[in-house]
Amino acid sequence: MSYDTTNIFAKILRKEIPCDAVYEDEYVLAFRDIEPAAPVHVLIVPKGDFTSFHDFTTHADAAMIEGYFTAIRQIAEKVGVAETGYRLITNHGADASQTVPHFHMHLLGGKALGGLISSDKLYR
Repeated sequence: MSYDTTNIFAKILRKEIPCDAVYEDEYVLAFRDIEPAAPVHVLIVPKGDFTSFHDFTTHADAAMIEGYFTAIRQIAEKVGVAETGYRLITNHGADASQTVPHFHMHLLGGKALGGLISSDKLYR
């Protein structure tokens, strides 16, 4: 999959579309999801042309990867879920229902999230 510079996260990174930013540094922009799935739902987007987690971990340099994951810890602390717990989700490709072709993680928290997925739903 080639990188599409017209995807919504690319436009947000270029400041063409506004967002409710909670954190920004040289590696990442993090902002609140407009359709939150939990009381805290933050999208964490790296500042680079990466289509997926696989693309990011294959092509990003070590400083970008370290900066991205360090930022996640800082964001969790800033939004108040570092102590109570949070979930990180990323989707890669069609089978995982990736809808935006720009690597990003969802940070979810602010309540008990329950199990990840029930085993009876895995093979249906």
